[in-house]
Amino acid sequence: MSRIKSIQAIPLSFRLPEGKTVKLGIGSTIKRDAIIVRVETECGVVGYGEAHPGRSPGAVTSLIANTMAPLAVGMDAFDTNGVWSRIHKMQLASHGMGAGAALALSGIDMALWDVRGKLCNQPLYKLLGGSSKSIKAYAGGIALGFQAPQSLAEEAQQYVGAGYQALKLRLGDNVADDAARVRHVRKVLGDGIDILTDVNAAYTIDEVRRLMPVLEEAGIGWLEEPFACDNFGGYRAAAALSTRVPIAAGENHYTRYDFARLLEERAVQVFQPDLSKTGGITEGMRIGALVSAWGFKVHPHSSATGLNHSACVHMLAAVDNPGYFEACVSHFNPFRDMFGPAFHADGNGFVRPLDKPGLGLEIDEAIFKEFPFIDGPGYVVKF
Repeated sequence: MSRIKSIQAIPLSFRLPEGKTVKLGIGSTIKRDAIIVRVETECGVVGYGEAHPGRSPGAVTSLIANTMAPLAVGMDAFDTNGVWSRIHKMQLASHGMGAGAALALSGIDMALWDVRGKLCNQPLYKLLGGSSKSIKAYAGGIALGFQAPQSLAEEAQQYVGAGYQALKLRLGDNVADDAARVRHVRKVLGDGIDILTDVNAAYTIDEVRRLMPVLEEAGIGWLEEPFACDNFGGYRAAAALSTRVPIAAGENHYTRYDFARLLEERAVQVFQPDLSKTGGITEGMRIGALVSAWGFKVHPHSSATGLNHSACVHMLAAVDNPGYFEACVSHFNPFRDMFGPAFHADGNGFVRPLDKPGLGLEIDEAIFKEFPFIDGPGYVVKF
């Protein structure tokens, strides 16, 4: 009765209010997209997962519905490794896994783990071999972006006032303005707050080389995604710079095979798999173990909805090398809270996983009609 009866992909969209566009290194965001994956078993248990929409949510939705669902329907929902391997083998045997296929598979895998938890009446962290423990969080998400240094510092102070002891700034504008923002925020916050930075793949190695002395002087915790995910040469070059600021990446690297290359080439020191992108919870746990073998922590990247946020906290509570949890603090992301709180927060910068079965979230599908799908990319390129 635990066999998979159906798999459905449900794309959702939310257009940002007028004047609330957020600029990042990869462009300006005009809407938020999410893909909810719904898996139902023959006994009527339903699990939910999140597949990242990438730049083409319609394509990822189609992949799930038309390519992957037929491969998994009829299999045992408990057989997460078997489902993962079957889909991976069929994709790899034809045209390679590819980013779109990894995004689609991630949502199916996450939903299967939610089903497993509900069938066992246990929270996900217990099924993964963990316990309900405190995980250090930082204030991140699509926020703390390109704004005047004083305004940026004021926003940062709000999150510190809310209890966060760490936060992440968005860089990738230009070296001079990025440096000014970093220096000012550090001056205002003092040395007791961890400051992390994220370039969103907008820099060249020369720009990284020019910015690094400023980041080192400010005691920055990491420089995230300075280059595109396939620019392994750039990552190697950045890692070779004489600096105490580690290079972070992983949210746009797919499956353990990409992470194995990052490790073997010693290109990255901070590893950030996204459970809605890299192959789901099954692959996220493999990646966590892989980087643990090299002595590194795992810091999963959070995406659009509370499903992925909850999954990240459960994972961090189960691995032996937990790093930071990325808490989305975006003011314009209704997907984050539409299922209720995705974790327990203590108000002092730490979170714990939910204790209800599976991911621990109660899904009201009636909410979906409030976010009709808008196809096309969520970002426009800046000029």
